[in-house]
Amino acid sequence: MSTILIGVFVGALLLGVPIAFVMGIASLAVLLIDGSFPLVVVPQRMFNGLDSFPLMAVPFFILAADLMTAGRITQALLSFSRALVGHIRGGMGHVNVLVSVFFAGISGSALADAAGPSAIAMRMMNKAGYPMSYSAALSAATATIGPIIPPSIIMVIYGISESRVSIAQMFLAGILPGCLMGLALALANLVISRRNNYGGGQAFAGFRTIAKTALKAIPAILVPLIILGGILGGVFTPTEAAAVAVVYSLLVGFAQRTLTIGILPQILLRSALLSSAVLMIVSTASIFAWLLTVSQLPQDFGAAIAALKFGELGTLLLLALLILVFGLFIDTIPAVIVLTPILAPIAFNAGVDPLHFAMVLILNLTVGMVTPPVGPVLFVISTVGRIRIEVLTRAILPLLAVQLFVLLLIILFPQITLAIPRLFGYGG
Repeated sequence: MSTILIGVFVGALLLGVPIAFVMGIASLAVLLIDGSFPLVVVPQRMFNGLDSFPLMAVPFFILAADLMTAGRITQALLSFSRALVGHIRGGMGHVNVLVSVFFAGISGSALADAAGPSAIAMRMMNKAGYPMSYSAALSAATATIGPIIPPSIIMVIYGISESRVSIAQMFLAGILPGCLMGLALALANLVISRRNNYGGGQAFAGFRTIAKTALKAIPAILVPLIILGGILGGVFTPTEAAAVAVVYSLLVGFAQRTLTIGILPQILLRSALLSSAVLMIVSTASIFAWLLTVSQLPQDFGAAIAALKFGELGTLLLLALLILVFGLFIDTIPAVIVLTPILAPIAFNAGVDPLHFAMVLILNLTVGMVTPPVGPVLFVISTVGRIRIEVLTRAILPLLAVQLFVLLLIILFPQITLAIPRLFGYGG
């Protein structure tokens, strides 16, 4: 069974079939050839994969991000960031990083960040004299901060797949790694800008301008505080928090007169299309993951890893390498659903903290979004910036090295992940 499943999966993937259909076709092939289960399990398992209250947070977070973007909140964040760090060497690059950190607290999605604020910052960098290749590469790298800083769609998916950690725990655990990733990319931008004489000479905007732009950006900055505060305070669940974010976005947009009734249908349609694509992947990944479990592949793989006796750190490093390789070819959401039931038990048996492993897997797969040949963020930035994918791939390599270094720090120092959750009473 596992040979058919993996064989059809790899074959369809090499043919360029979309990942949702790849998993569906592989699962259907197993059921048809093996004959151990009736075909009725296909719709049953696909429905069971979607029949989850926490999963409702995904379309709500997508809609909230679209409402914030349409309501010109992104422009307010850009203005504030430019006033705050635009005068530093490589200033527009720092603006790019800072906006992605702020927007990560709204969208929870790297693709939303890449198509929205990162794309805008990329154009601004280009107009300021930065090479298009570097502007695009930095925009792609900063977009990956989106799924790390809460809220995060990937964390919601992981929380559904693995019961040992809660979504609230992961939201807290993502704060320091996300900020560390932003800081590392800002330092890399500073070094690259100094070496190539990028972005110098802009005057300091002044504290008055900073205060003025900060005032306009407050509605956007409050979003992650409302979400996390409400969840930790027991006011609402993560799913309810996503719905609150939608209502808040609507209220802010109408209050500032940046949203109108006339553009709502277009926003809702765009959000519905993206949500349906995500949920389609979740449903087919669910039956694929179920068949993997039935075939005993996770158990056999776990026994093989355990037999190597690498210890806690060695096992975690090996799993991180496997995740990184898997992320080269598979998109993030299906990778979470497929890999979690296979790799999580191996990590737990080796003594790895469940929350630490969750963040290693999420951060690892997020980095995979900017690695060829599948890296979806690369394709979004390439399309938006009208830059050839091979040029963008070469330009992002130094920034990718920085991201992998941050990943290594997260692996070697669990406290970066666990400190804030433990401060709020999660874990030992």
